[in-house]
Amino acid sequence: MRVDNEKTIFTRIIEGELPCYKLYEDEHVIAFLDIQPLTRGHSLVVPKEPAPSIDQLSSAYAEALGRALPPICRAVMAVTGARAYNLVQNNGREAGMSVAHVHFHIIPRYPESTHSFLWDYGEIDNTDAAKLAESISDEMD
Repeated sequence: MRVDNEKTIFTRIIEGELPCYKLYEDEHVIAFLDIQPLTRGHSLVVPKEPAPSIDQLSSAYAEALGRALPPICRAVMAVTGARAYNLVQNNGREAGMSVAHVHFHIIPRYPESTHSFLWDYGEIDNTDAAKLAESISDEMD
């Protein structure tokens, strides 16, 4: 992760300091191929705002990501011929984030794909869940 005021690799790509295999760009968003792909066509969709996590991203950039993601996903699927894809977005080191700049991974999945994002499911505690849901809802007011 980056030290404060240090540019991330994504900021350097956005500013043209580093090259990329660009797929899409507008005023708020850039998309390019991941240079360490899990599968052929693995792409990154990055807001140009350097927020370290999605909860710190402005509404304008979040809205721009929401508009850009579906057509980019469709294009990746059409060109790669993949049957499915994972759309992955991590926030914080503990969540697996390695670059402290919001980004979405579009990871095409093929019949021979071996990586997994599956986990063992737990059981919800209904008493805690009711309190938790109410607290989170109240926090958003």
